[in-house]
Amino acid sequence: MPQPNFDLYLITDRKLTHGRDLVWVLERALDGGVKAIQLREKDLSGKELFTLAERVSHLCQRYRAELFINDRIDVTLAVDAAGVHLGETSMPVAAARALVGAQRIIGVSTHSLDGAVKAQQDGADFIVFGPVYFTPSKADFGAPQGLSALRKIVDNTSLAVYAIGGIQADNLLATKTTGSRGAALVSAIMSAEDPAQAAQQILALLTR
Repeated sequence: MPQPNFDLYLITDRKLTHGRDLVWVLERALDGGVKAIQLREKDLSGKELFTLAERVSHLCQRYRAELFINDRIDVTLAVDAAGVHLGETSMPVAAARALVGAQRIIGVSTHSLDGAVKAQQDGADFIVFGPVYFTPSKADFGAPQGLSALRKIVDNTSLAVYAIGGIQADNLLATKTTGSRGAALVSAIMSAEDPAQAAQQILALLTR
């Protein structure tokens, strides 16, 4: 089975780019060393998402980075993305695996130990867990769970675990002490004045 080969998992949100073109921001982030992008633009129509995914796919190919599509297996297959990212309310991992095949990577967002263990049992390739710290975008998923909850996920699963939720340069080293594989970031790069510099700074901390 393919394994995630990245420390920083960049999740898109074009509403956080301060009006800048999303593809421009992603290109800067890739310039800064990002090797994995999850395209997560839930409000787009199928046609709009496919058109955007095609642009991002070409960009990722140029930088030899991996592209994941949030939830949409049809778009994942249509643009030949590296994998699909599922939420806890998405289709089951086993059903997704039957569609995407053994060579594509399946990531799953989880918000509890039970959810993380189930994702592993169902055949996910990596887990995103959070929110670890407070962030407005993850407020719907409840209060921040903290580093002890993240450590419990790492200790009780064998999959790569990426922390999400309020991860910034100033709390990244503390997050790393849990043994997590890396971090999933949105605003720290999407909203950064210089996305390339932000990515470089975060990657330097992650690989320290």
